[in-house]
Amino acid sequence: MPTDKPVVVYGASGYTGRLICEYLREYGVPFLAAGRDGKRVKEAVDAVPGIDTVSYEIAEVEHTEAALTEAFTGAKVVLNTVGPFSRYGHEAVRASLNVGAHYTDTNGEQDWMIDADARYGAEFAKQGLLLSPGIAQMYTVGEIAAQICLETPGLDTLDIGVFWKGYPTVASTNTILTNAAFAKAYHLEQNEYVEWPADAGLYELVVPGQHELGLALPWGGTAHPVWFKKDPRVASVRALGGVFNRPLMLGVPQIVTAALQQMEGKSDEEKYRIVDDFSAQVRSEMPPRENPRINISLDSVHASGPLGRAHCVIHGNCNYKQTALLNVHAAVHLLQDAPRRVGFASGCQAFGHRELLGTLRSFGLVLDPVFEVHR
Repeated sequence: MPTDKPVVVYGASGYTGRLICEYLREYGVPFLAAGRDGKRVKEAVDAVPGIDTVSYEIAEVEHTEAALTEAFTGAKVVLNTVGPFSRYGHEAVRASLNVGAHYTDTNGEQDWMIDADARYGAEFAKQGLLLSPGIAQMYTVGEIAAQICLETPGLDTLDIGVFWKGYPTVASTNTILTNAAFAKAYHLEQNEYVEWPADAGLYELVVPGQHELGLALPWGGTAHPVWFKKDPRVASVRALGGVFNRPLMLGVPQIVTAALQQMEGKSDEEKYRIVDDFSAQVRSEMPPRENPRINISLDSVHASGPLGRAHCVIHGNCNYKQTALLNVHAAVHLLQDAPRRVGFASGCQAFGHRELLGTLRSFGLVLDPVFEVHR
């Protein structure tokens, strides 16, 4: 039956889904917490401090377009955390379209974003709706830093590095392996997608604020080349990401290689089973709640042009909380006003990078950016 709640949190039983519910409670926004396992959804929502101060409902829903359409009917915004999105996202996007709801998700899959734009972007725009996959700390905060750099005219090249301290969730581990098995990773070179070398291994990056070099990977290509491909100011974008924990980063290529070796010659169904099995070995339970003294994040963007350079660094903490808050900012905005851009758009393009930065600052999740410019 239709819901009277304006926001749906699909995947509310997951780590990020639960955090989204927490911030919706803080904003006083009624919501429907939905997921494939009603018992797990209830347990997750019940664990939200002060949950009795906001109006909410819980729904168990089958992951099909028809069932999701029925569950989403009546809602204005769908916040989706059920991934990998190239595997599970289509049903949720089509259901959002069916009911006339704006859509955001927390994905880290470049191929999904390109595909979502191609398949659904025009129809969302036609209906005056926002399709914004990839609202997440790993992408949106780096985009905020990039947009700050681009306030200086004449810069057309972005070199982006993202680092964090934290634990991989079940979904993030699954996404890494899904990206490796089913998709290529691209950077942007003179407005054309160029594939990252599959066998390049780890990259060493200079990390602002420390003497030790960081290890990074293309991480599926990230969202940044996709967001900026249609930005007339930007011609080239390279983005790399990694965790500060060097032993963990050294182990990532080994895990991916071992999984890919097992997948060789297998059907897609068998490959997905192997991805699920490997993900469970790496992380099969909910990771511990983030600690702001430990779980830090860093987004660094060097922007350059023929006769100019700028550098912006944003230090933060609790990257999953940042992700949750950014999605709730989107929901609160969309319940009160139209986005700056409809159809396929990033969080910054839809809501403004300074506005998103202000929300993160107001909740104590990021420092004021460190910004240098040379003209």
